[in-house]
Amino acid sequence: MRIATWNVNSIRTRVGRVTDYLSRANLDVLAMQEIKCKPEQFPVAEFEALGYEVTLHGLNQWNGVAFAHRIPAEDVEIGFAEMPAFGKPGKEPELEARAIGATFNGVRLWSLYIPNGRELGDPHYDYKLEWLDRLAAASAEWLEHEPGLPLALMGDFNIAPLDEDVWDIADFAGSTHVSAPEREAFEVFEQIGLTDVVRPRVPTGYTYWDYQQLRFPRNEGMRIDFILGSEALAERVVAAEIVRDERKGEGPSDHVPVVVELAD
Repeated sequence: MRIATWNVNSIRTRVGRVTDYLSRANLDVLAMQEIKCKPEQFPVAEFEALGYEVTLHGLNQWNGVAFAHRIPAEDVEIGFAEMPAFGKPGKEPELEARAIGATFNGVRLWSLYIPNGRELGDPHYDYKLEWLDRLAAASAEWLEHEPGLPLALMGDFNIAPLDEDVWDIADFAGSTHVSAPEREAFEVFEQIGLTDVVRPRVPTGYTYWDYQQLRFPRNEGMRIDFILGSEALAERVVAAEIVRDERKGEGPSDHVPVVVELAD
């Protein structure tokens, strides 16, 4: 079983890039983030032409998460218990389209788009930390209820947990993505039994390069997209890949796919 995660940065803009990759990658399930569309706007037909179904959660032109899958999706869940909402000052907080879970052949997958945080001290930063805290609490409950569950949290975490996960840590002084509270929030997932199942096989490499300032040609990237797996899932991983070449060419996403292969 081959699974992957990819922040596609607008599926309507990049449907050709995504379906072209799917036609070559032999994936069973692709978790997508930042689809940036409502369900009726998603280009489902292009995926169906390749033999994929689409299960998604999108509310507007922001955020949005989805699965493209050749395996039936079971027990689909939108959001998780006590997932925080966010609202601008003076407006009622609203739940955003940032989390969708489904089970594929007994493997529980979540496509997740963790809030960016924007700037230290910004209300969105507090929202990000609360969101991560509630996700960790929900994950701990899932594993406590079913310790042998093959579970993976897949997506754009908007955190670089190690200094080598950014091109120059000095350039990130006072910035989000590398702050101590964010990194501590990321470490909590390991404490509850989830591990980065890609890093042991791909110890170095970035998953994101900004469009500005020639970041990709200079390889000034960040490693912020992850697949965090339970013990039952991690022991089945036989291969992993960060598909750097998908950042090349015309009209790419600023993120690339992260892939793992699971033994049956």
